[in-house]
Amino acid sequence: MKTFWGSLQVLSLSMAALGVADPVAAASIQMGNVVPGTQVTKQVMSMRELKFENLVAQETDFSCGAASLATILKYAYGRSDVTEETVLQGMFEIADADQAKRLGFSLLDLNNYVETVGLRGRGYKIDVPSLDTVSIPVIVLLDLDGYQHFVVLKKVEGDRVYVGDPALGNKVMNRSEFVEAWNNVIFAVVGENFDTSTVLLDPAQPLTARRLTDVFSPVPKQQLLDFGFRHAEVF
Repeated sequence: MKTFWGSLQVLSLSMAALGVADPVAAASIQMGNVVPGTQVTKQVMSMRELKFENLVAQETDFSCGAASLATILKYAYGRSDVTEETVLQGMFEIADADQAKRLGFSLLDLNNYVETVGLRGRGYKIDVPSLDTVSIPVIVLLDLDGYQHFVVLKKVEGDRVYVGDPALGNKVMNRSEFVEAWNNVIFAVVGENFDTSTVLLDPAQPLTARRLTDVFSPVPKQQLLDFGFRHAEVF
């Protein structure tokens, strides 16, 4: 859906005009003589790469749905060749391209595309307490100051909601903040080859003592049936 992405693009152009270096590229740093006669090489990531780790970034102001879908296909279904562009191309074939560019894609568009790649979409309207039972990464629509924006809901832990925002990167939202923006609908992509240990369910934790209580565990196979998976796909 349309977001404040246009403002981010203007900021990026302004940075370029000022000669600010591209923050995307990773690099190796070599440190010589840490120990006499030795050299240590350390691979480092840019701040942007860290922010968008295991997340497909959106490149247009209407493609948050396509980028969110690409994130799930790539990191939860192992489809490493999937990009935002390939998803957009496929969605334009089954949706009204002009309308999508003006208003963004709908959940129906996402569902119709998922079926073309051999998977199924399942939409559920749930209450707030049920957020704690969502155990697979799903797509949700948030109203952010009037902008309708698709993001990936990765995990809910107490008052923390871990979100993959294709425009702003990975972030942790306060539960009340998330609930205020959310429409109580989740969209799950289900089908064969779902990775129950997907990295999307193990997001980076805040740097606080509370993170010590967070223990990652794969999705129990039995629980997948609640989201529309078939026995043949699970057992």
